[in-house]
Amino acid sequence: MRFLVDECIGPSVARWLREQDHEVFSVYEEARGLSDDALIAKAFGENWILITNDKDFGEKVYREQRLHKGIVLLRLEDERAANKIAALRRLLDQYAERLPNHFTVVTEKQVRFSRISL
Repeated sequence: MRFLVDECIGPSVARWLREQDHEVFSVYEEARGLSDDALIAKAFGENWILITNDKDFGEKVYREQRLHKGIVLLRLEDERAANKIAALRRLLDQYAERLPNHFTVVTEKQVRFSRISL
């Protein structure tokens, strides 16, 4: 899969995803300071699934009706890299096929999907 990893997620998650043979664009490593608008446009235009913990992307999708190819919003109580990786491992093991074109919210206890029709 192709993942655009937001700067707030960090380089450890990007490295782990690469180790799992995913194609990864890491904002932290390659484009620090990229605005949210530029980030969602890049993800859509280049067919990336965006991984973030920035709630502003919910507003961009639901209120501003911005197009996307899939967004994974991590809403974790424990923001350490190891916990992010564990949550993503569970998500990919169980739901990888559902990620494209869905807005997915991941917590330590649950995963919620919504598909936006514009």
